Amino acid sequence: MNQTRTPPPPYTVGLITYHYPHLKTEQVLQRLLQKQLNYKIFALPFTPRKPRETLFAHRPEQSDAVVPEALAKKHDIPYIQCMSDKDIDNSCDIYLILGAGIISGECISGKKIINCHPGIIPACRGLDSFKWALYDMKPLGITLHYIDAAVDAGEIIAVIPTNVYESDSLTTLARRHYENEIDCLSNVTYYLENPVNHFPEIELSESRMRMPIEKERELVRRFSAYTEKYGSYLLR
Repeated sequence: MNQTRTPPPPYTVGLITYHYPHLKTEQVLQRLLQKQLNYKIFALPFTPRKPRETLFAHRPEQSDAVVPEALAKKHDIPYIQCMSDKDIDNSCDIYLILGAGIISGECISGKKIINCHPGIIPACRGLDSFKWALYDMKPLGITLHYIDAAVDAGEIIAVIPTNVYESDSLTTLARRHYENEIDCLSNVTYYLENPVNHFPEIELSESRMRMPIEKERELVRRFSAYTEKYGSYLLR
């Protein structure tokens, strides 16, 4: 259960993202605008990454979006372009990570910064959590948590399962899992007031790196066994 107290709404939410077109930022902000809250956008530098060979893409192209600065201008939201995360001030009640690399300890200090991890912590930590959950035949879900110095190990606010259906393909399940992530981020204030964890006894695992393509091929071969196992799985 979340033990960190948050102020009653309406409070100010700092949105941490990139100074670059970012789909998740656009999608979440469009939903957050429906809530009676105050916002600030803190935009960090973005360094394009070298394309990596994968067997399948489990997330939509994030650059297929408008720039966060345009969103801020349209909706009259303060927009702070930062040279680094050390430029993120302490003016907000909570902060929500929409796009960022590893946040420095200096930035974390004195702030309540919330991350949405696309896996169930502590069973699926690190990168490519969607793929590793399927590969390891673990349940699939999203974790809202406060960040601290450790990777994907901060205090958990909520763990929300992603529904799996026996007729799923990799494409349909990946889409639904991504939509669950957007939904959890958009409803962060609800989960702060109503914390929930459907998997409190799940075992800790090591933080993972990107999945090698040979393991992706094995994942594809195992996928029907995964949907057979979890497609009929009901939470009690």
